[in-house]
Amino acid sequence: MTFDVARVRKDFPIFEREVNGHPLVYLDSANTSQKPVQVLDVMRAHQERHNGNVSRSVHTLGTESTEMYEGARARIASFIGAGSPDEVIFTKNSTEAINLVAHSAGQFLALKEGDEIVISEMEHHSNLVPWQLLCERTGATLRWFGITDEGRLDESQLDELVNERTKLVSVAHMSNVLGTINDPARLVQRAREVGALVMLDASQSVPHFAVDVWALGVDFIAFTGHKMLGPTGIGVLWGRFGLLSEMPPFLAGGSMIETVTMARTTYAPPPARFEAGTPPITEAIGLGAAVDYLTGIGMDEIHRHEQEITAYALDQLTAVPGVRIYGPASPHGRGGTVSFGVDGVHPHDVGQVLDALGVEVRVGHHCARPVCVRFAVPAMTRASFYLYTTTDEIDALARGLDQVRKVFG
Repeated sequence: MTFDVARVRKDFPIFEREVNGHPLVYLDSANTSQKPVQVLDVMRAHQERHNGNVSRSVHTLGTESTEMYEGARARIASFIGAGSPDEVIFTKNSTEAINLVAHSAGQFLALKEGDEIVISEMEHHSNLVPWQLLCERTGATLRWFGITDEGRLDESQLDELVNERTKLVSVAHMSNVLGTINDPARLVQRAREVGALVMLDASQSVPHFAVDVWALGVDFIAFTGHKMLGPTGIGVLWGRFGLLSEMPPFLAGGSMIETVTMARTTYAPPPARFEAGTPPITEAIGLGAAVDYLTGIGMDEIHRHEQEITAYALDQLTAVPGVRIYGPASPHGRGGTVSFGVDGVHPHDVGQVLDALGVEVRVGHHCARPVCVRFAVPAMTRASFYLYTTTDEIDALARGLDQVRKVFG
């Protein structure tokens, strides 16, 4: 089907509103996406008509709820090319998913002094701090890839960084600040040569282009629902089932057990082993509906639209005097996230002027402060796009930046 952004936008009630007397221009989808009625309606219908706890009750509501919850798991597994729904673990977000691996795989790998974990300088704090903590607990050493001046992952020292001491490598599939899409092929090949595991933070990739976990060849990926048209409070960890089966639990409690005595407990197989307590049922069902919506449009169509929008945005922003773009200068190998600075104007001031005009962007270090340090700035302004973004909205951003220049001289 031909992608029709005007038709898509009709599914999102929020675009009917104004902000400060101006039509809403939402350019903060890397932070959180907006939700279509198809997702909102499914969640509302579940709460109104099918609400019951999962995997605990034999009554009708409990059975319906369990079927919908597990059905969402199966559709999400198919969406990312997983071999089995049992490889999909529901978490509350990407952060929890990464922490789960840092805790459980950290124990499984029996990390000790002399072992190494490798990340990159472009990571979100969620893919940095858990590994720092793991190294502090175990005595392992944290190492990282740098960033080139063009905003790419610097793989020039790949063989030295990923070596026989490396136990795990975890990098962003797509940078939430620079928009850079990292091809993990060389990294995965090198990791296999030295026997290391590989994890991808796919928070910014799974929502925006087709991701096939088996084609990527990695061991774990993490992503979150609220960046892909779903609700907050739901995320996903995918892992190879053989690895998940060897990993100890992250949290303990109800539903993750096989048998319990006063002296000893044995644990359920994945995914139940990692889903202690009552899960985010409605949120998981909402994420399943979001996956249905994205699948109905087609991830290739969505990616193509975002590539066009990104190319247009790069051209328009480059034409604004005093604007410096961080990250790749072309849409090749980058997604719909563009961070920039305006000469002589603090990003917080840029954001305030734009908000007064109804243009919603994010300012700050974007939970990735090392990226700002790398480019010697305290903060950046970020515009991020999705399937509902239009060229008219990019034009509104460019006009807003002209206004910023006028206000601050």
